[in-house]
Amino acid sequence: MSDNPPAVDFPQGIIKLEHPLQNFFDALRGKDSVRIVAMGSSSTAGREDVVPYPYRLEMYLRQNYGPHLVDIRIEVANRGRGGEEAPQELDRFKGDIFDEKPSLVLWQVGTNAVFRKKEFDFERVIDAIAEGVRRLSEHPIDVVLIDPQYVTAMLRDDNPDLAEEMVSGIRKIANDAEVNLFKRWALMRHWHVQNGVSFDQLLDPTDRPDMLHQSDWSTQQVSKALCRSITDATLAASWLPAEWKS
Repeated sequence: MSDNPPAVDFPQGIIKLEHPLQNFFDALRGKDSVRIVAMGSSSTAGREDVVPYPYRLEMYLRQNYGPHLVDIRIEVANRGRGGEEAPQELDRFKGDIFDEKPSLVLWQVGTNAVFRKKEFDFERVIDAIAEGVRRLSEHPIDVVLIDPQYVTAMLRDDNPDLAEEMVSGIRKIANDAEVNLFKRWALMRHWHVQNGVSFDQLLDPTDRPDMLHQSDWSTQQVSKALCRSITDATLAASWLPAEWKS
């Protein structure tokens, strides 16, 4: 990857979360730690030398809110496991999510159902995502679904059609349940098409021959965009002044 990747932007039309993060906002008004759980597969768990997004997001959120909420400590618990999909992750909801009592859950999902399509039943994965959102919605938790990454592995052979179907399926689930969706697929495609970011820059150079996992740089950019999405959606629920935005 080039030492000087091109600048990227975070279009509001892509990164905006449609629903205020009311539970997260309420937690920020408390006096204890604010708990976020990041559920997902390898994009969440991390791999090789790439710092995964939950740790970056925790740092960015602390930097953003720290000067204003001195009694609050924001924690992002990384509950990612490489290779898993929604059906396996549902089995971990109690211990890895509900027992943690988070105010916000970020669920990165859908990639392995495309990349490892011979191992996963696509419709079963879609049904499991919908069931997971239903279970989460029964608790005082804000939900943000995170759809797949736009990378070479998702654009090979017949993967593009399946990837678009997954992205559309996740969007429909989010719309039907009135929960938030962070559009990672659209954001990374925007960077590639509009900002001229090559796949060499988006991809982890150690990830050969899969070409599936994001580079440290692109993970950093996604983390920044997600932080902005969260802080904006928190403002939509809050009395917090605009200058608290990242």
